[in-house]
Amino acid sequence: MEIDFGGEGQVVFERRGKAGLIRLTRPKALNALTRTMVNAMHHALVAWSSDPDVHCVLVEGEGRAFCAGGDILAVYHAGRAGQPLYEFFADEYRLNAYIRHFPKPYISLIDGICMGGGVGISVHGSYRIVTENIVFAMPEVGIGFFPDVGGSAFLPHLPEHFGTYLALTGNRIRQGDCLQSGIATHAIKAEDKDRLRRSLIRSGDPEMALRGKTINPDYETPEKTRDLIGVLFDSKSLGGCLIRIAAAGANGNEEAQKLFDLIKTRSPTSLHVTFRQIEEGRDLDMDQCMQMEYRILCRMLENHDFYEGVRALLVDKDNMPVWQPAKIDDITPEMVDAYFASLGERELQLT
Repeated sequence: MEIDFGGEGQVVFERRGKAGLIRLTRPKALNALTRTMVNAMHHALVAWSSDPDVHCVLVEGEGRAFCAGGDILAVYHAGRAGQPLYEFFADEYRLNAYIRHFPKPYISLIDGICMGGGVGISVHGSYRIVTENIVFAMPEVGIGFFPDVGGSAFLPHLPEHFGTYLALTGNRIRQGDCLQSGIATHAIKAEDKDRLRRSLIRSGDPEMALRGKTINPDYETPEKTRDLIGVLFDSKSLGGCLIRIAAAGANGNEEAQKLFDLIKTRSPTSLHVTFRQIEEGRDLDMDQCMQMEYRILCRMLENHDFYEGVRALLVDKDNMPVWQPAKIDDITPEMVDAYFASLGERELQLT
């Protein structure tokens, strides 16, 4: 039975058997999230949280993406027009926090691209099931932004500084990396998706539905590289990490040199803010992380690098962003502090 929670055809809701089904239906836009989608999902989850006939919720994306993020071009154009989309992000962050606290099994079946906002509607749920088609990334530092949607709530807790590495590089990972690092809870073959869905509808029990269907792929990132990441990103400061990476590269380690060359292309402001976000998030709960991220978000929408990053990557597509400030060493502690300062009456309200 299809139910209308206000998705306007961008996200579809069904109640079948014992499951509430959510399907993102913007395949041409890689299921990029709009405010309409975010609010419809929140309405559905609130309704289903107390519906005794809904035992679990399953979220999927149509086409080759689970969800490639938020609608960044819409955010860009609104900000350029002097009307930053603060409320879109506030609604999105409230949804991310609600997913973390959802009282029933919340199951993301990730079969394809999962980045940015797509991570926010999946990684905080109780079951994150990935197929061999997953392409996972938090690539925000490449557009002068930061890994939001709860990045500070999960990235600090990945093993051996893997989360810091993902945040500061924006590198993509696949099924085994997601499973073994804990981003995903289970892995299956894409051919078993339909069986899993049918079983969830019938039983409402994810453990029963997963029985006999899970696989255990190893990390795609080789052990030698993971060991290197664990050493290079083991510092209490961004500068400390960069010194280690530069030194390893200078000593002939090609992987370290590639990392250094890549990180140097990222927004210096974003790198500093992201590193601090992860360090602070380590000791915060989900709600505190979302409030911190909203403070950062508001400052990002009021500054230069986000708009310049989107221009370079998605508008003019020249891939030649001119960051301000241009160098990592040009960022002072006071400049970073400003991104984390209280918003006063504008603080994010989660309830």
